[in-house]
Amino acid sequence: MNLLLLEEADFIGPDRVVLGDRRLTHMQEVHRSAVGHSLRVGRIGGLMGTAQVLRLDPREAELQVTLDQPPPAKLPLTLVLALPRPKMLRRVFQTVATMGVPRVVLVNSYRVEKSFWQTPFLEPEAIREQLILGLEQARDSVLPEIVIEKRFKPFVEDRLPAIVEGTLGLVGHPGNHPPCPRALTEPVTLAIGPEGGWIPYEIDLLGKAGLQPVQLGERILRVETAVTALLARLF
Repeated sequence: MNLLLLEEADFIGPDRVVLGDRRLTHMQEVHRSAVGHSLRVGRIGGLMGTAQVLRLDPREAELQVTLDQPPPAKLPLTLVLALPRPKMLRRVFQTVATMGVPRVVLVNSYRVEKSFWQTPFLEPEAIREQLILGLEQARDSVLPEIVIEKRFKPFVEDRLPAIVEGTLGLVGHPGNHPPCPRALTEPVTLAIGPEGGWIPYEIDLLGKAGLQPVQLGERILRVETAVTALLARLF
């Protein structure tokens, strides 16, 4: 991990934390920390900074922290994502957190299998675990917001237009569409479909909500690859 993220429960004082879980193991086995060493830290949902190791033993570490730096800016983006396969979903959560996506809306789609919605990876603690791994990689301390919308049509017709308002609405979709724009600074609402893509009916509804199809070329990408490629191209 490139950033040691601190939970509220870790604090035993205004500038003191005690760690005794996987973060302690990482300090010992990867950073090979010792008393007096300095580490990059961040308070989840708050500032970032540094911590000095005051005490270190096999069961716990005590750190003195100084939090005086803001986290990196998020992308001006809302990502609407058809629910991927469960194993891919974990990687996607890490990716969006690493790349600075502030808000993800998981939606249903005709090509999303019903069983995907039963995965334990959609439990709040499981989602949070993967987002934290992404934040640790990117050196960020602010968790993305994850919204779950299991009913595609009511969401797209009733709630999506308000999300799209004031943004550039795009939907990634293979076909004879304009190329995805590059290096934007304006806010974007981006929809990415499931394996196999959106069906025509869904593209039509998304278009009525203000999202226009764009493409990345002739190759068909996996969802996790499409997320990375589209975000890198857009921003």
